[in-house]
Amino acid sequence: MSYDWNWRFLLDTVAAGEGSYLDWLLAGLGWTVALSLAAWALALALGLAVGTARTLEARWLRAPAAAWVELFRNVPLLVQFFLWFFVVPELLPRDLGLWVKQDMPAKEFVTAVLCLGFFTSARVAEQLRSGIGSLPPGQRLAALALGMRLAQAYRHVILPRALRVVLPPLTSEFMNVIKNSSVAYAIGVMELTFQARQMQEETARGLETYLAVTTLYFLCAFAANRAMAAIEARSRIPGYLG
Repeated sequence: MSYDWNWRFLLDTVAAGEGSYLDWLLAGLGWTVALSLAAWALALALGLAVGTARTLEARWLRAPAAAWVELFRNVPLLVQFFLWFFVVPELLPRDLGLWVKQDMPAKEFVTAVLCLGFFTSARVAEQLRSGIGSLPPGQRLAALALGMRLAQAYRHVILPRALRVVLPPLTSEFMNVIKNSSVAYAIGVMELTFQARQMQEETARGLETYLAVTTLYFLCAFAANRAMAAIEARSRIPGYLG
């Protein structure tokens, strides 16, 4: 027996409430994009700081940076979501913990941004560390010989070159953030996967629902890929292939 495809159900009014199932999908898409962009911005900022710290000679900077990477890289993402949502509030001072559990605005979304951002920052940090390590050591020495301080050498010479080197893996990480955002359904963020599960339960149209959600995830990841490709093209140094 062949499957009876019916895409018109997307325009049906939801069983309880206003709007259609298509509205649910678009709302989930909005939360997915917002979560992915916020987590990616956090991951880039933290990854830049942690990855740079891992290449410095000061042990008091390298050791915490290494611990950060090992902690967030070696624990499964789903477990981290549950730890941040259920365990961390219990470890906070009583009043702060109660505020987080009961009164914090958009608690699920904020928790998801922090968790996904921290998880991805560890991966970004390792890629940046590898990019810095791939540069000829003479570049740092030359910058210092010109009178730059170490911070200036990193800002004007080392990091701009290293970031160009690691743009391709950073592109993959950006796409992974979008796909990994689906795990946030486990703590109640109403993103695409959360909405898809609701739609399947209410309509029994699992094939259509998950095909639509898969298409939306693909389009988001593809848009991220093209955006990063445009940045890579604009930042390429003419005549430089390394």
